[in-house]
Amino acid sequence: MKPGPCLLVRGAAALILFAAAAAAAPCDRPTLERWVDRYLDAVMAHAPDRVLLAPGVRFTENGQRLEVGDGFWNTASGRGSYRLVVADAAAGQVACFGTVRENGKPAILALRLRIEGGAIAEIETLVARDEPGALRLEQLGAPHPVFLAPVPAAGRAARADLVRTANRYFAGLERNDGRGDYPFTPDCNRLENGQQTTNRPAAHPQGFDISALGCREQFETGFFRDRRFVVVDEERGLVLAFVFFDHAGNIPQVTLTDGRTVPIGVARPWTWEIAELFKIERGRIRQIEAVVQESPYGMNSGWSSWTEGLSGEARF
Repeated sequence: MKPGPCLLVRGAAALILFAAAAAAAPCDRPTLERWVDRYLDAVMAHAPDRVLLAPGVRFTENGQRLEVGDGFWNTASGRGSYRLVVADAAAGQVACFGTVRENGKPAILALRLRIEGGAIAEIETLVARDEPGALRLEQLGAPHPVFLAPVPAAGRAARADLVRTANRYFAGLERNDGRGDYPFTPDCNRLENGQQTTNRPAAHPQGFDISALGCREQFETGFFRDRRFVVVDEERGLVLAFVFFDHAGNIPQVTLTDGRTVPIGVARPWTWEIAELFKIERGRIRQIEAVVQESPYGMNSGWSSWTEGLSGEARF
């Protein structure tokens, strides 16, 4: 019998208990959250042997495949105070947005773990070395309450439907015509590296400030590749995606759907690597939180083939 994804099995003695317990060992939220803690404890101690890793474990940091113990493992110096966990019991996956310290400096970590047979089989990390952003998150104190609120059992959407709704967000960005069906609640907001990027007071009231618009209005301006929907938390109506947003650097301005022409201020090729979390209520996006880090132009995630990395098709 194969171990359940979250059952922790160590040694022959544990196997005696396994036969009776495997089928009854759910990948529940508390178990998945403990895996996050185990992993982060090991990272902060610079000690990969302190967490159980599956043979052939795969690890990436900011799209680059590394050996476990390399990268941020070398420079991690502490945890921060901000934490938001997404648990996917059905898939044995868990993700976490949180603040950390890197050689004493604040940073933001987006983490995904896949648990298989009682060990970590996949580790995907995005380290946003954005000190002001990390401090903004810590000043917030806690995630938006809607991310933590469970959806009543009778009103929960199937995971495929949750992904479909979230994918409409990226499909709208890719289509870029501002005339589609965009699934936002009226009070939708987006947080990016701790900064609200919607419904803010206009920094330049006489000019154009996209951050002053709402979620839907930003799409309607028409202002805006590898879409991987990796963690789905059905209990709370959450979907986490890793995506890339490329800037070619050869488009100095855009014409909005209302006829205005505005500069976009991108004068060189570069790419955003983004971990983006959606709260979905009754088929509409209520809240968005993103961790964003600049990456080399056109880079791959480390989890996709070259062809998949160029595709706009949703994968989950």
